[in-house]
Amino acid sequence: MVGGSSSSGAKSKKAIVFVANGTEEMEATITIDVLRRAGIQVLVLSVEADSGPVTCSRNVRIVPDATLGDDSAKIATYDCVVVPGGAQGADTLSQNDQVKSILAEFHAQNKVVAAICAGSLAIKSAGIQGKVPQPLRLTSHPSVRDQLESDFVYKEDRVVVDSNLVTSRGPGTTFEFALALVRILAGEDKAREVAGPMMLNFDV
Repeated sequence: MVGGSSSSGAKSKKAIVFVANGTEEMEATITIDVLRRAGIQVLVLSVEADSGPVTCSRNVRIVPDATLGDDSAKIATYDCVVVPGGAQGADTLSQNDQVKSILAEFHAQNKVVAAICAGSLAIKSAGIQGKVPQPLRLTSHPSVRDQLESDFVYKEDRVVVDSNLVTSRGPGTTFEFALALVRILAGEDKAREVAGPMMLNFDV
């Protein structure tokens, strides 16, 4: 189960990771773990009606830190928001009006908006492309490409960074995705520091 406080380090930076029933657990937990290793404060935020654990796509259960309706979450104070994939979870997040509003507001404020796998569908549903003058570049799991390529400049890179929008492809690219977020939020040196003990090839 995922929860608890982050480690010390980049204390000024904070990230929200949304979760819902059906969220892809690798994409959520690896991202949470890597960000916390970098000292980034992570709020695991459930969009479900109750505050209990969410059941992910392979029946891993995650204990959220708060729910979307919890005023104590203070969402506006965060620097980054992350949308994991998982077909059911991504669908729930993409259809949630509060999530869509948060994504659009964060992007407009030049805060980091990140999505992986089918989570990229939430970028579309939030209407972010319609609020910027240039076509946005993104990627996703191949299974939802056809729902995105007419609205965005679709790329097949493992991680795509377009200004403050960060997207990636699936469970196998999650470490690279999370390290890209660390680079942006805490710097290149911190990303290398985090990658080393995990035996990751930082330059993948």
